[in-house]
Amino acid sequence: MPASMPTGVSTTPRPAAAEPDPRPADPTADPAVLAALDAWWRRHGAALPSGAGLGVAFSGGADSTSLLLAAAARWPGRVHALHVHHGLQAAADAFEAHAAATAARWGVAFAALRVDARPAPGDSPEDAARRARYRALADAARARGLAAVLLGHHAQDQAETLLLALTRGAGLPGLAGMPERRRIHGVWFGRPLLALDGDALRRWLDGQGIAWVSDPTNADPAYTRNRIRLQVIPALAQAFPAYAATLARSARHAASAQRLLDELAAEDLARLGDPPALAGLRALSPERAINALRHWLRQRHGASGTEAQWQEVARQIAAARTRGHAIRLRVGAGYLLRAGPVLDYRADVAAPAGPGAGQAVPRPL
Repeated sequence: MPASMPTGVSTTPRPAAAEPDPRPADPTADPAVLAALDAWWRRHGAALPSGAGLGVAFSGGADSTSLLLAAAARWPGRVHALHVHHGLQAAADAFEAHAAATAARWGVAFAALRVDARPAPGDSPEDAARRARYRALADAARARGLAAVLLGHHAQDQAETLLLALTRGAGLPGLAGMPERRRIHGVWFGRPLLALDGDALRRWLDGQGIAWVSDPTNADPAYTRNRIRLQVIPALAQAFPAYAATLARSARHAASAQRLLDELAAEDLARLGDPPALAGLRALSPERAINALRHWLRQRHGASGTEAQWQEVARQIAAARTRGHAIRLRVGAGYLLRAGPVLDYRADVAAPAGPGAGQAVPRPL
């Protein structure tokens, strides 16, 4: 089934809308998670539609179990458990059955979202599964009128993300890690647990006798993130016990710097126009011109390029001083093209995804 057409089967009635203010908590929920939810809501709740339900991406794993229990306790009758069935491993049916039973036991509305997450030839299985997952969650949230979908990523997940970005030579957007709130496919996604210790979440659940499932693919070293988790993180934790907190702080610094660059790019683009004028780009330093173009391309076309591509773009902008100097440069999944006095962008026509080979991927949400 295409990733853009998830199907949902609710095992409990859809909860009625509730006021945005949190209610008193059920004492069985993890106090640390409840506090993190309250803090996240204070920072971001005002930006969300009031009186709407909230989704929790619920894999049945420890992180999402802690989050679902706390959210259901904090906002009773308002939460939807959204479980994505990737269809990539034999255990997927058991994961769905566990998630459905848990949601029913806690009186939470449940939807199973089945997607075709098989990668196209040459595509990363992890990336293909992530794209299918977010598309399914966003579609489900829109269909149910949810204010946001909450994700269970915690401090160790953030550290893994930052280390993964470093291995790929990422710039500031990658080094900023996972944001607390982000709009994807027109839906707000929130990560209220980024400051919490994932091991502590699991210990609390085990101490309460609350069952959760473990994805066997998380132990597969074929995946880069798993190698970081299994090989790098233990050594890092032994040498630097506070690594998760310090890496998270570095990610926040990177995010702050990126916000400043985005503000500068927006100011420059207000003068450069849409699409941006070549003469105006040449008047800026190469770094500032590329910063403006990166921002424009990301905001206007949802595209990004590699470092080598942007270096060539900067070179061509500097050289394009005559009307006859054509520019047609590959950037991301399309081309930057000179159109008279401006630089425009044309995306490739998306080719249909190939069937690929079914592969299991780590850490379904």
